[in-house]
Amino acid sequence: MTRIAVVLGATGLVGRALTEDLLNEEAWDEVRVLVRRPLKLQHPKLKEIIIDWEQLGQYKEQFTGASAVFCCLGTTIKKAGSQAQFERVDLGYPLAAAELARTCGVKQFLAVSSMGASAKSRNFYSRTKGKVEEGLMASGFEGLHLFRPSLLLGEREEHRLGERVASVLMKALDFAMIGKAAKYRAIPGATVARAMMNIALAETRGVHIYTNDVIHVIGGS
Repeated sequence: MTRIAVVLGATGLVGRALTEDLLNEEAWDEVRVLVRRPLKLQHPKLKEIIIDWEQLGQYKEQFTGASAVFCCLGTTIKKAGSQAQFERVDLGYPLAAAELARTCGVKQFLAVSSMGASAKSRNFYSRTKGKVEEGLMASGFEGLHLFRPSLLLGEREEHRLGERVASVLMKALDFAMIGKAAKYRAIPGATVARAMMNIALAETRGVHIYTNDVIHVIGGS
């Protein structure tokens, strides 16, 4: 069986690590990345498609034949410029991609969500992530896998001061994150990426939500 992966958000922290894992894993025959700008990666299995996210429907053929779609899209309100623009990227794009994937017969969809995601949350960020989850659950994939990591660790291309400060603190306190506190441990983006690939290879059916502590285990950190 030919395994083809489609990665959305391959320039981000989790997305780039995931792309590299997929390329290095012999079980995958082709890795398609839909990006706004070049990744600067070279690999015989890599197919890079520069797209306009506002015209996503024009790239429907890139989902055809895919075994799994990995959605690692995400931004910040500061970078987006407004809550409306943030929703466009973190809510609109993933759901539009999911619709295309379903119409192309993709069976597995895996997405990075967030700890605390809930459509009923008072927190705008958590509420948006919850809406994404609800939308994806309604899409009807044979296998839907939602990953809810805590604070992500790793070097980003963009500078996020708040996250950098928080990551330093979380690393310093990691030794104390035991028992009930374990679920709040900061997690390397590479661990989330590895967990996503491992789950995709298992091809489990149904809707599954992976909490932060479970991702640590599946991703091997």
